[in-house]
Amino acid sequence: MSHLSAYLHTCVSVLEGQIGHPDEARRHCDIADSLLEHSPNTWLTAASLLNRGCVACLNCEFAVATSLLRSARTVAQKSGHATLTRAADASGGHVLLLTGEFATAERSLTAVLDDEQSDVTSQLGAVDGLARIHLALNQLDDVERVLHELHTRVNRYERPAAIYHARWATITEARLLIKRGSPEAAIERLKIAEEQATETGDTPLAAVSRLVKAHAFSRAAIGDETARCLTQASELGITGIRELQAQYYYASAQILGARSPVLSEHLRDRALRLWAAQGIVSVQMEMDDADSPAPTESAREEPGPDSRSLGVECVTDSLAALGDLAHRPRLLGDEMVSVIKALGCSPKVVIAETTEASPPPTASPTHAVLALGTEQDKELALVCAVPSDPEKAILLANVLRLGRASLELERARQAERSRAAVWPASPAEEQAGALFLADEMQTLLAVARRIAATSVPVLLTGETGTGKEVLARTIHAYSDRSKTTFLPFNCSGVPPDMLDSQLFGHRKGSFTGATDHFPGVIRAATGGTLFLDEIGDTTLEVQPKLLRFLESHEVHPIGELQPIEADVRVIAATNADLDTLVANGRFREDLFYRLSVVRLHLPPLRERRMEIPAFADHFLRKHAQEYRKGNLRLAEETMEYLVLYRWPGNVRQLANEMRRLAVLAEPGAILMPEHLSPDIAASRRTIPASERVLDPTETVVRIDQPVAAAVQHLERTMMHYALRRSGGRVEEAAEMLGLSRKGLYLKRRRYGLAAPASTGDARLT
Repeated sequence: MSHLSAYLHTCVSVLEGQIGHPDEARRHCDIADSLLEHSPNTWLTAASLLNRGCVACLNCEFAVATSLLRSARTVAQKSGHATLTRAADASGGHVLLLTGEFATAERSLTAVLDDEQSDVTSQLGAVDGLARIHLALNQLDDVERVLHELHTRVNRYERPAAIYHARWATITEARLLIKRGSPEAAIERLKIAEEQATETGDTPLAAVSRLVKAHAFSRAAIGDETARCLTQASELGITGIRELQAQYYYASAQILGARSPVLSEHLRDRALRLWAAQGIVSVQMEMDDADSPAPTESAREEPGPDSRSLGVECVTDSLAALGDLAHRPRLLGDEMVSVIKALGCSPKVVIAETTEASPPPTASPTHAVLALGTEQDKELALVCAVPSDPEKAILLANVLRLGRASLELERARQAERSRAAVWPASPAEEQAGALFLADEMQTLLAVARRIAATSVPVLLTGETGTGKEVLARTIHAYSDRSKTTFLPFNCSGVPPDMLDSQLFGHRKGSFTGATDHFPGVIRAATGGTLFLDEIGDTTLEVQPKLLRFLESHEVHPIGELQPIEADVRVIAATNADLDTLVANGRFREDLFYRLSVVRLHLPPLRERRMEIPAFADHFLRKHAQEYRKGNLRLAEETMEYLVLYRWPGNVRQLANEMRRLAVLAEPGAILMPEHLSPDIAASRRTIPASERVLDPTETVVRIDQPVAAAVQHLERTMMHYALRRSGGRVEEAAEMLGLSRKGLYLKRRRYGLAAPASTGDARLT
């Protein structure tokens, strides 16, 4: 079963990559690899490595792609799967093609084509790759010859559109026709690509076919169709497809040419910066006209930010491009620098890098800071000196606001790509093992999502077993720290005299038994989230140091002379009443207020019984799979016992009960009430209502009587109870019943209830 699941995720990974969702493709590779950890399979491992290499290529991570494809080839060779070996060679040939190593790429792809053990996909990919090599080198007769061979191979199949490389070879053919000076023929050929893109849902192909068609129309001097195709390419989101962005900018520059030389050069510079950052060499050569000179080595170097005085068209274009470049922090920063310089709205603007020697810049009255993100393990930030001119200050604030909006847009696009995936990822709370069904839990989840992006401390309260750690993991999963450490630490699990050392660390020799340097759990969670469970059990000696850490993000290990910075987000939890501990002097009031900037209370399971069936089914399925017990099910009567039980141990107790049932059950069994633990089985009342003693707050109403009579009986009983409980105080009794004083008086008169005495019980007449 694990192998079948891993194979399924491997296939979905291929589909996601082909429709332009590389991040989703990588996620399914991760799932496949996790399944193969427990049940290894060499062939599937090689396939997953191959997919990872292709995903890295789509993301223009060519060094990573080369390493993964080599590993895929090695594993495939060990398993004896020649097909996968040649597939890795074909993909490696495409990496060499894109990076401009044409001679090596040609040898690799020719070897794949000549090998009879290569599969159809690898052979067609090799043919398309060879055609692109010849196109980049302006060997146009060779391009035509290779494409003829591709058509010969493809025509053997009923649905050529279903073959990825056959679809994309149409783009190569159209570019060949443009280079040969036949734009009209290219336009006709691209109609086929558009039909195939529509048939297969290949959005990247649809977008790039419109772009190439715009180039062809411009060569045919048909301006209105050129404009229409450019707009269509943009509407299809071509600037949001990372491997196609530079093509859009470069083609736009080609189309504008001498008509708008400043904007054309501006667009061309951006395309070259993108290609230089990605390491792509071949695509520019494929797009250039046949008589264009090949790019020199100096032309392939990454251009710096445009420092010319830009016109309004260029500034507008740069502002629009910010959202497209947000996935590349360096390029986003370069574009913003060029805009800020063109507008002259900051006397000094730089892109700062955070390293161990240089801490991240912080905003101040004289400098504005925009965090751009991480690139090549460096945190980048745009630092702008605030101008003295209010008009310039407003312009600078506007540019920075657009930069922030671009970063938010990129996060939204990422979420949208995940939702639009062939197999969408589970929500972060489900990945953290949480179910939020009751209204109050949905409210908690909404608050958790809102606060996740911040670094404020969070205090979680609630009884033992209500799911405080699960909620903490959910907050971490929704935060920017989700890829880093989540470190849980139970403050009650360490002797009080060792808590200081465990949290803050110590220096070797600082006390008896300190034989080594120990960083402490706070520093172990640097960059991530520290979950401090049972925070109420910390000692008064440790609490001041914890308060200082929360205020300054500094820890002071035992024996160290200077404090050490630690970037850690703290989520604390307790099942104790901290308000009472503060009142009794057992917990510092200032620490309590610092921890509870955001305070979330998890209600006990008995107050959200609607979640019990879902939790029971979830844990039973999980443990049935863990112990290989097949499809275990709970009988309806058994579920009734679970729903009515009080669950003093909350969700944790329910989970353990389902584990016990799964361990003891026969495979595929339907679990009956007699399978439950004795305390749960004995908790259900089985005495008929007519035979048991009623509680003071209960009454029996017969339903075989007129409604008016039943209502009269119920109202008399409730008023009698309220008056007795209130000691005859009418106003208090009315409030208990949700009535006004006059309303209670009228009902008493209607039913003949005597006026209550000032003290004692109310009397019935």
